[in-house]
Amino acid sequence: MNSNIKNTNAPISTTTINKNKVDAPTGNIYESISIVSKRSNQINVEMKKELLEKLDEFATYNENLDEVFENKEQIEVSKYYERLPKPHSIAMEEWLDDKIYYRHTQENTED
Repeated sequence: MNSNIKNTNAPISTTTINKNKVDAPTGNIYESISIVSKRSNQINVEMKKELLEKLDEFATYNENLDEVFENKEQIEVSKYYERLPKPHSIAMEEWLDDKIYYRHTQENTED
């Protein structure tokens, strides 16, 4: 995962954001939200992948599926990820800090 995701200043709780700051780069609030949404999905995939890799390090494999082991390390890793800002909050912070690269892909309509 990018280290900037863990070291972000993104808020953990809901905050109000000035609409004019959000749509300033594109001039269109819907386009801006779409870009932030795509970045949020990327961050979510990265975070989930890293979380599952870390949890797998502490996994206890047992042939008896009825037994459930509470692994202290797994619980601590899970709690750490629960305390991180949500992906949409991180993505919006990146957007407002001009850290998201985007480009327009348009089909050529000339015949």
